[in-house]
Amino acid sequence: MESGSKVTFQLILAVGVAVIGSLQFGYNTGVINAPQKVIQKFYNETWIYRYEESISDSTLTTLWSLSVAIFSVGGMIGSFSVGLFVNRFGRRNSMLMVNILAFLAALLMGFSKLAYSFEMLIIGRFVIGLYCGLTTGFVPMYVGEVAPTALRGALGTLHQLGIVIGILIAQVFGLDSIMGNDSMWPYLLSFIVFPAVLQVVALPFCPESPRFLLINRNEENRAKNILRKLRGTTDVSSDLQEMKEESQQMMREKKVTILELFRSPLYRQPIIIAIILQLSQQLSGINAIFYYSTQIFEKAGVAQPVYATIGAGVVNTAFTIVSLFVVERAGRRTLHLIGLIGMAFCAVFMTIALVLLEQLNWMSYISIIAIFGFVAFFEIGPGPIPWFIVAELFSQGPRPSAIAVAGFSNWTSNFIVGMCFQYVEKLCGPYVFIIFFVLLIFFFIFTYFKVPETKGRTFDEIASGFRQGGAGQMDKQMALDEVVSLGTGADSPV
Repeated sequence: MESGSKVTFQLILAVGVAVIGSLQFGYNTGVINAPQKVIQKFYNETWIYRYEESISDSTLTTLWSLSVAIFSVGGMIGSFSVGLFVNRFGRRNSMLMVNILAFLAALLMGFSKLAYSFEMLIIGRFVIGLYCGLTTGFVPMYVGEVAPTALRGALGTLHQLGIVIGILIAQVFGLDSIMGNDSMWPYLLSFIVFPAVLQVVALPFCPESPRFLLINRNEENRAKNILRKLRGTTDVSSDLQEMKEESQQMMREKKVTILELFRSPLYRQPIIIAIILQLSQQLSGINAIFYYSTQIFEKAGVAQPVYATIGAGVVNTAFTIVSLFVVERAGRRTLHLIGLIGMAFCAVFMTIALVLLEQLNWMSYISIIAIFGFVAFFEIGPGPIPWFIVAELFSQGPRPSAIAVAGFSNWTSNFIVGMCFQYVEKLCGPYVFIIFFVLLIFFFIFTYFKVPETKGRTFDEIASGFRQGGAGQMDKQMALDEVVSLGTGADSPV
């Protein structure tokens, strides 16, 4: 293993503390589902307290939909604001500052019951959505910039691992016997204050991104000192040289705005790839699977379907860890392709099982296997890879704008699935997963023909690959490099 790929304490600390933001995102994504009935009961009690009559079903449905969906609206706005923070305040300081939003959201949601105010809960959901939208931009960017090239994929997967662990914690804490009950649900929603405190205390001990310091601030000595701690070696000349080359490339380019990403032929292909990869994550059907899973487990005769759903969360976490260990060996593109085609097959099995569920009882077990398989394949590719590959496709100049666009695409498609799935499911019934099958096949074809392999390549090599003729040329060059390295006996990047 090269010295540049050494795992040091400083590197683990930096990545581990940053990923607390990912855990917050996962927790707030999953936390609202389990206590749905008790929170709706609170809405009704508040309505009676104010107006001396019960809330109507339509008003309750509207308020609940707003409570769930407003999180994604906050996320969209937050993700689009990433560039405003990271270029002005730096990557680490931005992560530190936005914890103010987590504290504010915890206060609003934690005291909503006491104040008889569902408005406080809804505003709290919006505020934590803003925080999560920002953090889904900050974390992959920061991790990508502090990690050595040979470990960038493995460490980038930790963002998704943080998310799925957050979802799993929310599922467990949301059990009726823990915090998903009448008296404890405000504590369940305001639990986010503890990870926020931990991150605020620990972030000052983490380094700023050396890339940001050298390229944006021109602080070479500080960047060099941080790199030495991160890499665990005094010789960081290759890292510095790569950053300087990237900086020189940036000087030849003017500052890249979001509009220029689409106008410039240089960035158009990578930004389209970044957007489609984000869509492949959210439109794959994973949210629908989690939405549908409890119902399917009920039909299968599982005594406690909520525990089976937690089981799906455990599968989710386990296969994210698998992805963490194989992403630098198999490569990003390969894993994404495997994940997409695996999910497509599981969607077919799911459809067959749902259609035949009434006639053949044992089909319910096929549907459970299909759910677990679908979740497993998602975490092999489409779950983790779209988050960090965007940071790899762009050099330092356009990276903040590109991450903002990718994050906005992710949150928007998340919002669309959240709002539309229940209506589409009523329309299509058990055939709803055929829609996801078609989308998954489209994403597979697109990835096969358009997405380059970024494993083991520097940011500048990836960017120059697009300049020289796109993904195909880049992959040919990578294959040639591997043949040469094998012929010469040179070390591989892993």
